[in-house]
Amino acid sequence: MAVKEILAGMPWWVKWVAIPVIALAVFGGLITSVLSFVVGLVFKVLLFVALVGGLIFVVRKVTSKGGSRGDW
Repeated sequence: MAVKEILAGMPWWVKWVAIPVIALAVFGGLITSVLSFVVGLVFKVLLFVALVGGLIFVVRKVTSKGGSRGDW
């Protein structure tokens, strides 16, 4: 018996309300940990890109003035 056949006889609220609520109750912790990992990873990647961009900006600014140490 396929899942479609089982769900075909169920009311709409079982398919669209009860099953998602049960899934969130069972897998909620896993979902939140995966989401927090992804958000943290994206934040770290953006921070890395900003820091490397800032470093390149500073190095180009310093080297374009002749590279003298008196500028600092």
